[in-house]
Amino acid sequence: QVHVVESGGGLVQPGGSLRLSCTASGSIFSINFMGWYRQVPGKERELVATITSDGITNYADSVKGRFTISAHHAGNTIFLQMQSLKPDDTADYYCNARGLYYKDIDEIDHLEVWGQGILVTVSS
Repeated sequence: QVHVVESGGGLVQPGGSLRLSCTASGSIFSINFMGWYRQVPGKERELVATITSDGITNYADSVKGRFTISAHHAGNTIFLQMQSLKPDDTADYYCNARGLYYKDIDEIDHLEVWGQGILVTVSS
């Protein structure tokens, strides 16, 4: 089993900052991709930012210049530093991890796992 756990959400005023963290743990062989997605009620989940094990990052246009994704690869942990937050950034933020895991003691399989989500509310 592999799990991801998010932390760091909460309420912040417009213009403020928050830092989200996500750690993957369990029977991991390797993680080659992690990312943050967000969703508001009635809308599809959308990409926020992603990072590969090679350090290649990708951002949604709506967050470029305001959000920064980083990783501590040895710890299978990623961070999302969010600055200049806007009310439109209010959403449930989900962590995603992809790679390989130990399905059995001598069997490796592809992995994709989502966290439970964490609420970020930007409001005065």
